[in-house]
Amino acid sequence: MAQQGKVVAVTGASGYVGTKLLARLEQESGLRKLVAFDVNPLPLPVHNIAFYRKNVSEPIEDELNDQGATTLVHLAFNARRGANRREVAAIHEENLETLRSVMASCASARVTHLIYLSSHTVYGAHSDNPVPISDDAPMRPSLDFPYAYDKHQCELLLEEFAQAQEEVKITVLRSCTVLGHGADTWATRSFFRPWLLGVLDYDPPMQFVYDDDLARVIAIMIQQEIPGTFNVAGDGVVHYREMAKIIKSKLINLPPFVAYPLVRLCWGLRLQREASSNGLDQVRWPIVMSTGKLHKATGYRFWHTALESLTAFANSAYLYKDPSPF
Repeated sequence: MAQQGKVVAVTGASGYVGTKLLARLEQESGLRKLVAFDVNPLPLPVHNIAFYRKNVSEPIEDELNDQGATTLVHLAFNARRGANRREVAAIHEENLETLRSVMASCASARVTHLIYLSSHTVYGAHSDNPVPISDDAPMRPSLDFPYAYDKHQCELLLEEFAQAQEEVKITVLRSCTVLGHGADTWATRSFFRPWLLGVLDYDPPMQFVYDDDLARVIAIMIQQEIPGTFNVAGDGVVHYREMAKIIKSKLINLPPFVAYPLVRLCWGLRLQREASSNGLDQVRWPIVMSTGKLHKATGYRFWHTALESLTAFANSAYLYKDPSPF
């Protein structure tokens, strides 16, 4: 007699979101087993799990077959920004090849549902962005923002995969910045700093999602097998100046004709490798997403607002790790 219940595999399982997701899935009913992949060990013990310490750029169909995986959540992604064009290109190729390998393994192992965690940054920061921006808006990431560009390219690969593998349901979640107690990601390290650069006359709204809320959304997608592309963001916004006060950052506001050349100069001289002209674009033209499609499809209501997510992060044991002025 066939065993009942889903077997859920998670790549990048030892990361910040992966750890939160495994904790959530451990509490879900109807799941027969969890399968985890990461090059790093799991930071917390998890019941009823098969863990493989492995880079998923290598084939994983044998492991998926052995465990009878029915669903895979792909979180593995190199978010590091390269120090030069060669590193940027290498990271780009790594992210795409990893996804190609995972998709091929899913097809071979007959996984029926693939969930991919994307980013709101795929929309790009543009002066003509609608507010809010809907899930069907075109993706227009800046080439100067490798993270967003790589996420965009990965989504295009998933579209091709969906056409070739019609029996596999594809879910793409375009999430805003994920926060919570002890959040430590590329976004928190690069964006929440002791000094923030702003642009005069701009106080843009920012969206955040609490980590547990994101984990619950993914769990719902797993349980209900909902395909499609969905924006994910907590209710409400926090304006840029208010955010700076909450995280106790000193905000330096400059006119655009000073801010952009200054950032480019500091970047060119390698005085800093975080702030970019694209970052200033995001301050001027933030990406504020509509989540109506997600609410309609799932019925889910977020437990935490954007302000509560940011406050939880600010009140945690987080400490600035880099004194760079940007």
